Amino acid sequence: MTHSEIIPNQNSYVRAVISLYIQLPDTPLKPSPYDFLTASGFFSSQFPLPTIEAALLLASLRRLSRNQNLPPLPPVRSLAYFSPVIHELSASPLPDGYLLYLRSKLRSFSSS
Repeated sequence: MTHSEIIPNQNSYVRAVISLYIQLPDTPLKPSPYDFLTASGFFSSQFPLPTIEAALLLASLRRLSRNQNLPPLPPVRSLAYFSPVIHELSASPLPDGYLLYLRSKLRSFSSS
């Protein structure tokens, strides 16, 4: 994270993460208390919101792009499901502009 990035307060950060999470396909319509705790942990770890969004989108797209001949995956039950991808992107950030691509790609899946 660069010093120029503005870190929101914890409540607005957690609300933003939860909002991103529940808008995804195959996620619960209502977050659990554990999801709020997980989002607070992301805040404490200082993961930037764009990294969180990119990880959520990337993991969702990976699920959606999965071979259709394989058995379907169960729905995502927890925000913690996305933690490995958040760590992956923290270690190897995506190139500039890739978040816009992920948003567009998910929209195209949603409209299919």
